[in-house]
Amino acid sequence: MTDVNLLLKPREAASALGVSYPTLKQWILAGTIKTIKTPGGHHRIPESALTPMLKSRPLAATKGSRERFRAVSGRNQLIGRITEVRLSGLLAKVVLQIGDQKITSIITSDAAREMQLRKGQTAGALIKATEVMIVRV
Repeated sequence: MTDVNLLLKPREAASALGVSYPTLKQWILAGTIKTIKTPGGHHRIPESALTPMLKSRPLAATKGSRERFRAVSGRNQLIGRITEVRLSGLLAKVVLQIGDQKITSIITSDAAREMQLRKGQTAGALIKATEVMIVRV
């Protein structure tokens, strides 16, 4: 299920949609994408507002990177958006939203830092047996 309480900054939403920050700002001003204004007047985009746009543009944000991602031998590959990255000691918890579902992977903190994983980015999950690996795309 989608977490309707999750609010993204415009740059995070732009990254998740695979568009530039100026494009997203134009969409906000045109009313194409709904936002919530903070008391300071800053726009925040509910994660649920991105879902229809992601479904209508499934490959737009990942076309070039998907080709590199497909070079991996694993066939169970899912592309989604990072909704949470939590570092704790040696391990990192990474939650990836794919459509209306979420998948969680525990990877090393070093790997999460090396890939510079952040909320709102597009990433891929490779599923092999009981292992789930996160690939920044």
